[in-house]
Amino acid sequence: MDKDQNGIILGNHSVTINERKNIVITGVKKIDSFDEEEFLMETSMGHIVIKGNGLEIIKLDTYQGNVSIKGKVNSLSYMENGSKKQKEEGVFSKLFKWV
Repeated sequence: MDKDQNGIILGNHSVTINERKNIVITGVKKIDSFDEEEFLMETSMGHIVIKGNGLEIIKLDTYQGNVSIKGKVNSLSYMENGSKKQKEEGVFSKLFKWV
């Protein structure tokens, strides 16, 4: 298996959702942000956004790039290149609302 510059093993990327309650993602390079309603992760196939309710990490394997999340999954989508910057700007605009 190949490794990236951080030593993380780069393997196949897969997403498994079981009954909208549990989700397992492989091929995760890093978790950019997360809270109980949204996860933003970089995977070997691009950035992925998971939205839901009561989301929390139940298992994180940084060496192999596996993440397990529980909670109600409402949506999962991949972001195109450049969309991450727009997403980050959206997060900051929510935090720092100008009056």
